[in-house]
Amino acid sequence: MSIQRSGTNKRLSKLVVHRGLAYLAGQVADDLNGSLESQTRETLAKIDALLTEAGTDKTRILSAQIWLADMAEAAKMNAVWESWMPEGHAPARATVGAPLASSRHLVEIKVVAAVD
Repeated sequence: MSIQRSGTNKRLSKLVVHRGLAYLAGQVADDLNGSLESQTRETLAKIDALLTEAGTDKTRILSAQIWLADMAEAAKMNAVWESWMPEGHAPARATVGAPLASSRHLVEIKVVAAVD
């Protein structure tokens, strides 16, 4: 079985596809001046693009891991997530509070999706 990698550098690949699954590395916003909501929207748009590259979409996400710099802000992130995720397609998901790579990063999201 082949392994497809995209956005690869010495540290990571942004996308790995193998045996019908697309694994995305943790995605963060590029614009770190925005609010949690704007960073979440940008991060989800990056996820959409990577899923499209893999030949799948958000309705095929099996699991999601979300890290928030401040769990007190979870409701704001959830509102953006819920408007993005189509009804009836919610994946298994975990959300935790954690220090992120930069104090300006407010959210990081990693997903695994089915590819058929």
